[in-house]
Amino acid sequence: MAKSYSLAFIALFLLTLGSCQSLEQISIDYLQPADLSFPPHLRKVAIVNNTGNAPDNKPIAATEKIKEDIPVVSRATIYANGDPRIATESLAEEIARQNYFDEVVICDSALRANDKLPRESMLSQEEVSQLASDLGVDVIIALENLQLKATQTVRYLNEFNCFQGAVDVKVYPTVRVYLPERSRPMTTLHPTDSIFWEEFGGSAIEAATHLIPDKQMLEEAAAFAGTVPVKHLVPIWKKGTRYLYAGGSVPMRDAAIYVRENSWDNAYELWKQTFESSKSQKKKMQTALNIAVYHEMKGSLAKAEEWAEKARQLALKIEKKSITDSVRGTIDAGPDYYLTSLYLTELKERNAQLPKLKLQMSRFNDDF
Repeated sequence: MAKSYSLAFIALFLLTLGSCQSLEQISIDYLQPADLSFPPHLRKVAIVNNTGNAPDNKPIAATEKIKEDIPVVSRATIYANGDPRIATESLAEEIARQNYFDEVVICDSALRANDKLPRESMLSQEEVSQLASDLGVDVIIALENLQLKATQTVRYLNEFNCFQGAVDVKVYPTVRVYLPERSRPMTTLHPTDSIFWEEFGGSAIEAATHLIPDKQMLEEAAAFAGTVPVKHLVPIWKKGTRYLYAGGSVPMRDAAIYVRENSWDNAYELWKQTFESSKSQKKKMQTALNIAVYHEMKGSLAKAEEWAEKARQLALKIEKKSITDSVRGTIDAGPDYYLTSLYLTELKERNAQLPKLKLQMSRFNDDF
């Protein structure tokens, strides 16, 4: 889930305060550890469909007649069984895309399709051992259930003088991880997430008519559901946003140009010289934050945290306002303190996760 306050809010916040300082936004990609850690010798995995036969899903139908004189025109909710074959394929593709295991094998045919009597979906140790042997893998990751909750709403948007049709689908996959040598699953995951579609029209009927068809909605929701457990199973790349102070002097503007050219070392030299020579506490604060981002881009998280702390302390001295531990108090302290504090918090979180990430990436000799 998204944080209530994040670095993505910084630029808008600074603009709202009418700040004249120049900020530039850059993107950064970094690995985030998974919840589950696999031993390095487990290198081949099979993604299997271990769901039972699901009944046919019924399309969404409005529960009340469309009326155009109220804000919420119609609202309907259904619970459906997601397509396990689509979800299994999506899960396998997404895990393979992370390049964590040497080999990813998929078995999307329902393992229990020929069952004559209902039984527990959990695989027995004998079944796991047989599957692992047949597929030539070390680990079995099984999709064992997939439920969908779809809510369709049509409402009138008074401020835009139009109607909005929306479909919000919450997905509830159940995934178990099996090892042949264990009598019970290694873990059971019940992650949830949601996917959303919307359309607009001049009338309620037009907005509802243009919404995604039910068949397509169920297929796309199932494909999305397959991606949801991945971050719990393997390290994934996360895209973050960072901010750099880029104006106020010739060296700062030149450094910003170097950053755009991906010449980070040249930019660092200018920031370092400015930090050491400047008598302005504000300029020191700005270059300290930029240097922190430099070290993060270079993979030196400890140094990045050290410089971010320097920037935060300098911002605190400059703004000279009472600081509380609350986010509201941080905002009241001023934009520079807010920016440096949130960035420092993110760096501390990354540093705290680093030992776990190194453990999970040890199979690659820490080459990540």
